[in-house]
Amino acid sequence: MKSSWISLVALSLISATAAATPVKVAVAANVQYAFADIAAAFTKDTGIAVEPAFSSSGKISAQVMNGAPFELFLSADNEYPQKLAQGGFSLRAPKTYALGALVLWTKDTQLTAKNWQKWLSSSTGKVAIANPRTAPYGTEALRVLEHYKLADAIKPRLVTGDNIAQTAQFVDSGAAQSGFVAKALVLVPQMKGNGSWVDIPEESHQPIVQDMVLLKPASANPDAQKLFDYLSSPAAKQILQRYGYRMP
Repeated sequence: MKSSWISLVALSLISATAAATPVKVAVAANVQYAFADIAAAFTKDTGIAVEPAFSSSGKISAQVMNGAPFELFLSADNEYPQKLAQGGFSLRAPKTYALGALVLWTKDTQLTAKNWQKWLSSSTGKVAIANPRTAPYGTEALRVLEHYKLADAIKPRLVTGDNIAQTAQFVDSGAAQSGFVAKALVLVPQMKGNGSWVDIPEESHQPIVQDMVLLKPASANPDAQKLFDYLSSPAAKQILQRYGYRMP
């Protein structure tokens, strides 16, 4: 997974033909590729351009509270959108758009669903997670380690990415031997055949409930409401499911 992909995704979503002001959307890094497909379909169907920005949910939330002009926020959890709504930064209550999934990914093809705990505890390389202070997937990765009593062995080898996309880049570049990443990132077509990954059992961590929220600046752009509604459409749900998300 190359960092240039993110730039290409962002550029591809800005329609040169759309006359209206693009909808400014802040997107949690785990959902960037699924969102790219959704935004492309939305623009094709409506002619409305989309201007995305990708980061960790915590950083996006802080930017919103500091006046960032985002009109819509797709979070990696439900806590950040709820806090924004409670703080008066939203136009309406948050809505769940997807349930995320966590996987362990490595370039080592010996990793399997049966041996992953033993493989992880006996390996010596770095293990990447997203920053648990700002990225919900990182928080849940720590819960997984605690659940399987792997924390003491693994924590000295942990490296943290600013967001889940950077976490995956650590593994892809070899800076980390393995990493706990969003399933959506390993299902990107460019990742096919790139190492091995296993699903992390859902009972080992809290559900990854991902909410979206329409923010105050959207009051000046009715197209933001259209995109908010589109994200609950059958077309959007089909794309999200293709990237490993479950529907609420």
